[in-house]
Amino acid sequence: MPIDVHGTVAEGFEGVREEFAAHLAEERDDPGAQLVVYRHGRRVVDLWGGDGIDGDSLTTLYSIAKGAAHLVVALLVQDGVLDLDRPVAAYWPEFAAEGKDRLTLRELLEHRSGVVGDAEQPFTVEELADDRIIAARLAGRKPLWEPGTAYGYHAFVIGALTGEVVRRVTGRTLQELYEERVRAPYGLDYHLGLPAAEESRWVEVQPLLPTPEEAALLKERAAAPDSIRGIAFNAHAPEPTDLVAFGNHPRVRALGPASSGGVGNARGVAGLYAAAISTVDGRPPLLTPQTAARFGELRTPGGPDLVTGSEDHFGLGFEYLPAIFPFLAPGTFGHSGATGSLGFADPANGIAYGYTRRRFAFPSGVGASVENGRLAQSVLRAVGAL
Repeated sequence: MPIDVHGTVAEGFEGVREEFAAHLAEERDDPGAQLVVYRHGRRVVDLWGGDGIDGDSLTTLYSIAKGAAHLVVALLVQDGVLDLDRPVAAYWPEFAAEGKDRLTLRELLEHRSGVVGDAEQPFTVEELADDRIIAARLAGRKPLWEPGTAYGYHAFVIGALTGEVVRRVTGRTLQELYEERVRAPYGLDYHLGLPAAEESRWVEVQPLLPTPEEAALLKERAAAPDSIRGIAFNAHAPEPTDLVAFGNHPRVRALGPASSGGVGNARGVAGLYAAAISTVDGRPPLLTPQTAARFGELRTPGGPDLVTGSEDHFGLGFEYLPAIFPFLAPGTFGHSGATGSLGFADPANGIAYGYTRRRFAFPSGVGASVENGRLAQSVLRAVGAL
């Protein structure tokens, strides 16, 4: 059933609106989606559609938080405050326990630490919302593989681990530095810790409504609770973590865990990546081209991800998006979120992209939903025609 599309596009980007409308019309379940694109620091697409959604609506965007968090880390490396090749334990001595003493910050950002969760004591939802609790617990834990020798998606914990390095060096939390250096100066509608005053704009995440065939496939693919994947997604807890309930939990919204709990909209996500690579409102790019290239290059060759089974696609804290969508320009970096949302920066074309949805897509739980391919291609066609 057609869903009304609202918002504006700049001249030349009409095809993006058409693609967005076509996608919404084809969805079996109303996803409540937003799409925003910047080109060279100027907003050229600002669209939304779906029940209960407008351009200002905020929702929990899960792992898109990893992109915001690691933009802060990239800034600190660029400033010379952090050294990628220094051991994590040099900044955070307690992390050296159980053979993790030689793991470098670079390897941690590449998801190579092996401490993807707590095999001994599963986290509660309240604990997963608090990066300080996660970091304190995992510092003394034994890794699930030899650190540095393989990689696996640190779904709920990477931002807590890198955030603890940031806190040990600067005395500030990653969330505080994000607010001061990124969100507030640009007025971004993407938060690592949603202020109470903004709660009225927040809309609940909605579950996937699978067909019987999809439900059977999801059951078949479900990880064993005591597997590496099960531990990474906290499935071994007495009450396995439910992603919908996690995203809708008030403590998650309030604390903004840097791996999984940012709250925002497509304007905020696209604005974040525009600020990273472009001049926005007279402000120079946050990242130099050299830093953007350094953090955005593919860093995880050598076999599948031990958690998700997916092929190599990580840079330093960010996903290397051409590995997922090969039509994207080399050097495109960003991060997806569990509902299927996606944000990225394409320095080669000066594009910043933000797509959000409040309902989980199929397949769900990890990675950008498939319509991002069509939407991003429509953006590149528009840019090419210009």
